[in-house]
Order: sequence, then C-alpha cells, then structure tokens
Amino acid sequence: MRKVVVLAAMMVVAFAVAALAADYRYVNQDTFKQWVEGGKSMVIVDIQTPESFQKRHFKGSLETNAYPVKSDEEKQRLDKTLERINASADEVVIVCPRGGGGAKNTYDYLKSRGVDEKRLFILEKGMEGWPHPQLCESGK
Repeated sequence: MRKVVVLAAMMVVAFAVAALAADYRYVNQDTFKQWVEGGKSMVIVDIQTPESFQKRHFKGSLETNAYPVKSDEEKQRLDKTLERINASADEVVIVCPRGGGGAKNTYDYLKSRGVDEKRLFILEKGMEGWPHPQLCESGK
C-alpha cells in the first residue's frame, strides 16, 4: 500500500512539473536557424549581459542588458523593446544566456505589459547552447 501512495505522489508531482513547463513557448534551435536563414521578420529581444552581447548576438536583436530580469530596474530595461514589439505582429524571440529563468522572467514581464503570449518564444538553450556561431555577430 505504501508503494502505491508513493507512486501516486510521484505521478502528481510529475504532472505538476509538466504543467508548469507547458506555460512557456520555446522555439528549438533548428526552427530558429531556419527563421534566421530565411530572413523571417521577428523581434529578437536579447537580455544577455553587455559582455556576452558584445561577444555574440543575432543581427538586428534588441540589446537590453536586462539579465536576469528580477529587479524592477532590470524589468524596466525591457520597456524600450515594447515600442518595436507593439509596432508589428511579428513573433518575439527572447534570447538569454541559457534559455532558463531570465528568459521566463522576460516572457512573464512582456506578457504582463500586454504582449500577446501567442507571439512570445524563448530560444531553447539560449545563446550559450546555440550551435551555429556563423549566424551571429559580435560587437555592438
């Protein structure tokens, strides 16, 4: 009986984790590579630190230096992207170091500022996991 209760508890936790993970939309690296190579119109919101952005970012990305998007000051750095986001119906791709907490914070913040969640995507594995450096540029 104890095994059944433990197994049931584990299943509840697994479903809860899966439900929480489903709250965010991700774009995988292969799809994003196709978007970049195909010249797809999109808004790329880059939250990397200034040093990381200097090393590698996507052409046309909006530099915010908002990582990790926890403080009010960091969140306000995202406000400068809203004019560009609201001026189009394009998808919004959030790029952060690893595609984790900072990206989720950005997603939540942009959603709270009225950006339609159907437009929001997080780049899976972030910039550190991006396997196609030839599609990036360095400097400002």
